Amino acid sequence: MKFKVIGAGLAGVEAAWQIAEKGYKVTLFEQKPNKKSPAHKSDNFAELVCSNSLKASRIDSAAGLLKEEMARLGSLTVPIARACSVAAGGALAVDRDVFSQKITEKIKAHPNIEIVYQEVEDINIAEDEITIVATGPLTDGAMSEAIQKLCGNYLSFYDAAAPIVTADSVDMNIAFGASRYGRGGEDDYINCPFNKEEYESFIQELVNAEGAVLHDFDVYEGCMPIEKLAKRGLDAPRFGPMKPVGLTDPRTGHRPWAAVQLRRENANGTMFNIVGFQTNLKFGEQKRVFSMIPALQNAEFVRYGVMHRNSFLDSPRVLNKSFSLKNHPSVFFAGQITGVEGYMESAGSGILAGINAVRFAENKTFLDLPQTTMLGALSEYISDETVKSFQPMGANFGILPPIEPKIRDKRLRYAALAERALGALDEVTK
Repeated sequence: MKFKVIGAGLAGVEAAWQIAEKGYKVTLFEQKPNKKSPAHKSDNFAELVCSNSLKASRIDSAAGLLKEEMARLGSLTVPIARACSVAAGGALAVDRDVFSQKITEKIKAHPNIEIVYQEVEDINIAEDEITIVATGPLTDGAMSEAIQKLCGNYLSFYDAAAPIVTADSVDMNIAFGASRYGRGGEDDYINCPFNKEEYESFIQELVNAEGAVLHDFDVYEGCMPIEKLAKRGLDAPRFGPMKPVGLTDPRTGHRPWAAVQLRRENANGTMFNIVGFQTNLKFGEQKRVFSMIPALQNAEFVRYGVMHRNSFLDSPRVLNKSFSLKNHPSVFFAGQITGVEGYMESAGSGILAGINAVRFAENKTFLDLPQTTMLGALSEYISDETVKSFQPMGANFGILPPIEPKIRDKRLRYAALAERALGALDEVTK
């Protein structure tokens, strides 16, 4: 059986490493240095393009738990990141050039990995070949067309995506469940009502909040950001995504002055999307201003709104939890193109794609990590067909099933979630 990995970013090198470490020859294709995306500058593999931080190190954090799970599965990138870390408080930050150089050296030195510096323009479907596509969120040209042939209209573009909060951080003493005019179930939407004074204070802060700077490879079009709508007039959002019509606040028995609706983001109902709140505000400003929504004063944001033109699969429709294509199981995808968001999340998906590619070649069942693990939960998220409007997601505790009875202290709750996750991972992989 031939193994081929397309793309030597974090996902691609992890996938190739898993295959090679299990004793199989693998060909790793990389278009650099012959061709670079607008985001890349270095000729090395696994280039970090916008930050040297790989987020928190603590195991009782979502990012720290993810990295520990990856390390226990034989990650290439996590040990190297830890070896070339620089001081950054509780975060795992690295010297970007050293990090990429060390990964490149390890890949080049592995006897089972052949490197071909070539842009791949097609995906071959053959009985004797397994392919992992890890071409990244800026995939374009012939490869983009090849993926579209396999997946149909596979590309989604999130010019604008709204923030997501955890369900248990919404103040249900203020918010209430209801659909407009009673159409649908009470748990379809959570409504956060405003009175006139609350609304006007919120709009004032919204229009004066600081926006993020768009990179030169971003495209700003499509859905209108909520702050831009608010600048059209005080009542513009109240006649748009914050319209109160068809709703009755049970606390007053009357229609609220305005309302923000939260829509269920996953099947478990642990996460909710702030409907119509696509935004280009800086993350800190989103936390500050959106926490002025009366029922979200203590909201826990698991993803902030973003405005980038990145391409990714409509994964719940086309991918299995194993990261293989539903209609072509010998073809796997890994990295941000699958809808996982973040450097380590991309690398983690590469680990799973590599493991499962080998298991497919050996006619074994795919590795099915429990949803109580961070990697298992991310795999579940990208393959969850109940997600109607799929958007990228990074590691966060909101995608894990809650612990019952609920632990109120956040640090103790996160520590318990991490302990449960690592115990479940060890049980599956022992």
